[in-house]
Amino acid sequence: MMSCLLPHRRIVLGLALGLLTCCAARAALAETLPLPPDDVDLVGQTHVIKALYEDTLLDIARRSHLGHDEILIANPTVDKWLPGAGTPITLPTRYILPAADRTGIVLNVPEMRVYYFPPAKRGEPRVIKTYPVSVGRQDWSTPIIGNIRVAAKVKDPAWHPPKSIRAEAAARGEIIPEVVPPGPKNPLGQYALRLSIPGYLIHGTDKPWGIGMRVTHGCLRLYPEDSATIFHEVSVGTPVHIVNQPVKVGWVEGMLYMEVHPPLEEDLARKNTLMNIALDVLDKALTKRRTAVSGRAITEAVAQQSGMPVPISRNAILEADAR
Repeated sequence: MMSCLLPHRRIVLGLALGLLTCCAARAALAETLPLPPDDVDLVGQTHVIKALYEDTLLDIARRSHLGHDEILIANPTVDKWLPGAGTPITLPTRYILPAADRTGIVLNVPEMRVYYFPPAKRGEPRVIKTYPVSVGRQDWSTPIIGNIRVAAKVKDPAWHPPKSIRAEAAARGEIIPEVVPPGPKNPLGQYALRLSIPGYLIHGTDKPWGIGMRVTHGCLRLYPEDSATIFHEVSVGTPVHIVNQPVKVGWVEGMLYMEVHPPLEEDLARKNTLMNIALDVLDKALTKRRTAVSGRAITEAVAQQSGMPVPISRNAILEADAR
């Protein structure tokens, strides 16, 4: 009898410990972060957790407010579907804020991440909220436009696919109706923010495992739970800034960091000259504040394109080595 019950008890204990680990990770990795002073550009912290036996990398990504591509890039040697119980998983949850005004919604397309800067609340410190998004694929790219706004908020939206999308589906042998009503099979999900660019939305999805990939027809797609949060917090008229910044640099305590993401596929010229882009961004940062930087660290950051902030100033490298 004991030989039959012991494995069961072990499984129950493992599930209980796993649940505690999961809850602790979710509590520690909330998407809401303190907004730093203007002279500090980094938010959040990188974490390492251990996978549960039932986890996939995509499960871990969703729990941690991360997207598909960014968690795969941060864990290049880990199996996407079977990471294995106890496998260390790096959560790239430290970010350099994009070079944009810290107001409204800022989307960095190559990063496939939205940063939302809620208005200040009386008597409370300002915060930032950040979410992974899916963006337009190469032939339906998300427009890079600096000054637009949220034009309307729609709960339970119906989807009116344009003729171009219906024709594309028909070429694959699929039939898409002229109107897809609200419901579990609606690709817009339950919540949508219409932008002032006609035809473009920030919305939920019925396919959450594609978040953090270039899979849309230009719209911005969020996890269902994230779309609900941002829908209820964002007001009509909120500014939206869409930027294309594969390389970001940022300061913290006089130390300089660099974060490099794979450029957009259609930006072949930019990809071929990614080092030049990095050096241009670096020059702008060093005109405001001087520090000695490491050419080797910069070269490695550009080559690896890890999507995580890495130290490039000599004082930051010395501090990292001392840890």
